[in-house]
Amino acid sequence: MGSLRNPVGPLPSSIYWRRRAVLASVVALLALLAVWTVSSGGGKSSTNGKGQGHPDPLASITPGPAGTGPAISQAPGGRAESGGSGTGSEGGGSAGTGKNGEPGGGTATGGAAGAGSGGGAAPVPADPALPTCAPTALQWEVKSVKNEYEANEKPRLELVARNIAGTTCKVDLGPKQAVLSILQATSGKAVWSSADCPTGPGSAFFRLPAQGETKQSLEWDRKFSAADQCQSPPAGAAGPDTYVVEVKSPGMPVARTSFVLKQN
Repeated sequence: MGSLRNPVGPLPSSIYWRRRAVLASVVALLALLAVWTVSSGGGKSSTNGKGQGHPDPLASITPGPAGTGPAISQAPGGRAESGGSGTGSEGGGSAGTGKNGEPGGGTATGGAAGAGSGGGAAPVPADPALPTCAPTALQWEVKSVKNEYEANEKPRLELVARNIAGTTCKVDLGPKQAVLSILQATSGKAVWSSADCPTGPGSAFFRLPAQGETKQSLEWDRKFSAADQCQSPPAGAAGPDTYVVEVKSPGMPVARTSFVLKQN
């Protein structure tokens, strides 16, 4: 015990005390490290069937009660309406086919809410209480039933007038008011016009429902026309080429389409 208090050796006793202090510090540090390792390792959970170091799986979620209201099945912005069937009391359909621009027994497609196919709407008289559609309330469209026609086919065209206003009105689709012209694309020359020598009245009013449309159809026999040759129309018939169709009406922009007459 005396050697512990008074170190024996060739060196001064202070050196031995320093060595003892360093050794004691190392032992204490190792003891603290062992305690920290044991305490941190003790918190780990068992790894029976769960994989080491992975948390327990989440508990299953019990769904809540099902909703009682209807599911939302429509896209935002409203419901798309079919233009082919009439609706409500404003119903309609398509116009009858006239020859070379003569008015058919026109019909209209309605735009009011409701369901069911519309009935035919005959042209209204020239002076009814129904107001005439303002140009700002109308949209024109002219189209060819086919893009190309064989040599034995007669081109069929459709003029569609749409009422974008909220009230019913009448529109004049007569050959003198809604003038439909056919031009040869290569020359730019008009070969036929509905305003040239019409056999029927120059005006033909159609009832146009609010937010609805009416359609005028015609079949061109490929013959030429001229305003000053009503008794003896120009001879010949339109040959293979591309043709441009134009519809002009006062206060309205020109509507155009085209078609091709094929060779034999």
